Amino acid sequence: MSLRIALLGLLAAKGPASGYDLAKLFEGSLNHVWQAGHTQIYPELVRMAADGLLAVEAEGARGRKIYTIADEGSRQLHDWLADREPAVTVRSETALQAFLLPILDTDEAIAAVERVKARAQKRLDDLKCLPPVADNPKFGKYALRLGLAQTRATIEWADETLHALRTK
Repeated sequence: MSLRIALLGLLAAKGPASGYDLAKLFEGSLNHVWQAGHTQIYPELVRMAADGLLAVEAEGARGRKIYTIADEGSRQLHDWLADREPAVTVRSETALQAFLLPILDTDEAIAAVERVKARAQKRLDDLKCLPPVADNPKFGKYALRLGLAQTRATIEWADETLHALRTK
């Protein structure tokens, strides 16, 4: 997924917004699945406007711009959602640690898996507390369900791995 698609999606869901509004919305929602900071978001908005994906609806004090999604941006967002087959390859430090776990002695491996489980449990607790996004309770619902399922699967994997390590 690209930052462009994420920003187009937020604008499609929220409507006109400033870069600051989008960065805050990103931080409270999409940041759980795609990370980007203010220093990435603002320049990308400028490039997207230059590429005709966004329009600047208004400019305010201190150069504050209100962006709206342009027809071309709506088309690209729709095409990405409707036609793109998402990549299934994910960079995951957790998976890399799981792969390399046999390098450690048993006690160290148990400690590493317990850390993974504790992180996953905290993430699960955090995900359960997320509020609805963009004034639309349906927005983000499916991503949240996916995140909950993946996190529960990580905890289940950790429990099974801890059992296997402890009964070696």
